[in-house]
Amino acid sequence: MSTSDVTRFLEQKPLYYEKIDYERFPRIFNRIRFRFKIPKIIHIVGTNGKGTTGRFLASAIKSAGEKAGHYTSPHILRFNERIWIDGRDVDDAALQKAHEKLQDILAPSESEALSYFEYTTLLAMLCFEECEYVVLEAGLGGEYDATAVFPKVLTIATPIDRDHEAFLGDTIEEIAATKLGAISDRLLLAKQPHKKVEEIAFEMAKQRKVQLYKTEELLCPADKKFVAKTAYNLHLPIYLKENLQTAIAALKILDISYDERSFHDARLFGRLTQVLPNVLIDVGHNPLAAASIAKALEGEKVVLVYNSFKDKDYARILSLLLDIIKRVEILAVEDERIEEKRRLQKTLKDLKIQYTDFHQIEKDEKYLVFGSFSVVEEFLKQVDA
Repeated sequence: MSTSDVTRFLEQKPLYYEKIDYERFPRIFNRIRFRFKIPKIIHIVGTNGKGTTGRFLASAIKSAGEKAGHYTSPHILRFNERIWIDGRDVDDAALQKAHEKLQDILAPSESEALSYFEYTTLLAMLCFEECEYVVLEAGLGGEYDATAVFPKVLTIATPIDRDHEAFLGDTIEEIAATKLGAISDRLLLAKQPHKKVEEIAFEMAKQRKVQLYKTEELLCPADKKFVAKTAYNLHLPIYLKENLQTAIAALKILDISYDERSFHDARLFGRLTQVLPNVLIDVGHNPLAAASIAKALEGEKVVLVYNSFKDKDYARILSLLLDIIKRVEILAVEDERIEEKRRLQKTLKDLKIQYTDFHQIEKDEKYLVFGSFSVVEEFLKQVDA
């Protein structure tokens, strides 16, 4: 078998599904779970901040001398980005070896039936077998997510907001209940934009006899001083600083030591990352991400290279970014989920935002590329940043 076999296998599976069979993955995993060596799992659910919180946490665990893994999604350029082990993305040979082993474990009908994310979650767990800890980031949702089937030492809930309403519900209450449905015996709750999320978390924790912690209550003055210094040294915007706080709170719960060196290589690519002297990219794609970026770039004016999926509230997203937008340049993306150009243009007109098509980067302008992993991926391919 060549190393391209796993790539070809994944390419034939659709990335997105209109309907999801929530019983399939638990049923299949229960049949084969004895074939897996499960590390200590830290499960992260939420709408925003899962990736950076997870990378801060995994990097600190590695720095403390424990072999650490981090499962994140989606990827930007290569699938290997989803499976991080001790500071590096998984290599092709290890990925192929795990794929061959998984093909041996699964019945052919199971291998075919599993969704892209379900299959890659099992693939990741085989890659992580030698790890002491694994930070496992939920894909979509929480309670019914493929990552929820594994036993956990801690659940972390990052900020929860409206997103993926077609699958998660139309209200904050419904979305929070779905995401928090995956909680383990211990829950760490990050600072939340909606008070209702806290109320639901406390009620669920009480019903299930879960020990609940809040990030802001775990950090003492010395911890907050450490966060401020580390964030300054790493040039973190405010929203990434808050994710760092949550990661440190988790380390305190797990009794894992950390110091200034623990987070130096922890910045996750694609989160307000500078790829050219005048270009920032961010893979955020919802209102909470837009609000965070607007706050981080307050007082600046940028050319927004943008596009959006049909199911996103892009009118609200653009409204939140209004104060930092000089103009919008629409980046063409070949994806059936991308909104029709005329509809996006109408929204831009309604918001009185100047727009044009994206062609190239001008040296005398400052750019923000924002809108989803697909938008950032297409941009990076075009400009070879």
